[in-house]
Amino acid sequence: MLKQERQQKIVDILNEEHKVIASDLSKRLSVSEDTIRRDLKELDHQGMIKRVHSGALRKGPPVEDFSTRQNIYNETKLNLATKALDFIKDDMVLVIDGGTTNLQLVHQLPLTLKGTVITNSPPIAMALANHSDVEVIMLGGTLFKQSMVNLGIDTFEALGKMRADLYIMGIYKIDAQIGISVPSMAEAQIKGKMTEISTEVLGMVTNDKLDTISNHIVCPTDQLTYLVTEQVKPDIKRMYENQRIMIVD
Repeated sequence: MLKQERQQKIVDILNEEHKVIASDLSKRLSVSEDTIRRDLKELDHQGMIKRVHSGALRKGPPVEDFSTRQNIYNETKLNLATKALDFIKDDMVLVIDGGTTNLQLVHQLPLTLKGTVITNSPPIAMALANHSDVEVIMLGGTLFKQSMVNLGIDTFEALGKMRADLYIMGIYKIDAQIGISVPSMAEAQIKGKMTEISTEVLGMVTNDKLDTISNHIVCPTDQLTYLVTEQVKPDIKRMYENQRIMIVD
């Protein structure tokens, strides 16, 4: 098998199985582990996969700006948002951070909802303008335009003085063993603080984000209370359920 064919086979296996181990690939493709490690290194440099210590994970969806993501997977995001509505009750204090799926959820909230929403996302704060019985606490900071959220020390310190019933976390990448991760350290810090001050945490995740990682870890996946997603493979579902996460699919 030529190198190009072998590397394409590795990508195909990753897309199907979500993660690979170098020693296992060596046996399956009948080449040495050194050859596999070189393949994985090259594929990682090409942006095709995400190399980890013992193998590799899927790269997952590309990091795109907020306006671009608003036009992707809208039907799926609406489906996830509809499922998540069941966990939102009157008189709750909610933390809702950035993300187009979170924005879709806010658009589905009934106008009769009563409660408090803490957010660092200007688009989410604006979407709540007509909810007369929802108090909106807008966290200040420096606007991170790619995600349309406020970040920084002011945001972090303000969160330290608050407590919430439920944090609805916008999730970029998630892996059951490595955790929830994002490209920006500043965003990881704010999401970590939001997790810390909240009694429960809910994440909505499309299938293309499962078993993918980015550069900065927010928290272990077992910090999630609820994971709202699409139909997932039974073995992946079991990994999250073993961490006592309620899976809604």
